Amino acid sequence: MATPAKKTAQRQGFKTNEYIVYPAHGVGQITAIEDQEVAGIKLELLVINFEKDKMTLRVPVAKIASVGMRKLADAPTVKKALETVRGRARVKRTMWSRRAQEYEAKINSGDLISIAEVVRDLYRSDTQPEQSYSERQLYEAALDRMAREIQAVNRSSETEAIRQIEQNLAKAPKRGAKGEDAAADASADEENDGDDVAQEEAA
Repeated sequence: MATPAKKTAQRQGFKTNEYIVYPAHGVGQITAIEDQEVAGIKLELLVINFEKDKMTLRVPVAKIASVGMRKLADAPTVKKALETVRGRARVKRTMWSRRAQEYEAKINSGDLISIAEVVRDLYRSDTQPEQSYSERQLYEAALDRMAREIQAVNRSSETEAIRQIEQNLAKAPKRGAKGEDAAADASADEENDGDDVAQEEAA
């Protein structure tokens, strides 16, 4: 008599060995589905491994929806994300600290299009002024998240995924390489830096 194989365990449409996106940490792989008893309550847990961060997370199946965990993006969404980075940067004229919070929220939303918007808005070509340290950190975090998902969807290497994103960034409209845009950006940055310093002193 054949016993039903419980190996192809599947919960809420998620199965072992599948790659998923966990908003706060990016792309991970479900390595197992475990049953655990905590304080007399039986819990089903998805064991998710984030290889690059050398981290393992156990997520109760009941919490999948509330933490915003989702399947990898489909090919049309990846295409749309790459089209997004080719667009014109939209930088609000608000204080950097407020913009940084917005960028961080987008990166941690787990939404590929929102992450692509951060990559687009913070990208600087060789002809543009240097990024500040905090801008560079956010840009790299967004680029990393985006590349890891494209890598998992296309089953390519991370290097290939980054190259694909950078090739699309290179097709974006030239952003204030010379002339008014650059001057406007520079003066806005100076004002923002001033605001930030004033804030820190007041704090």
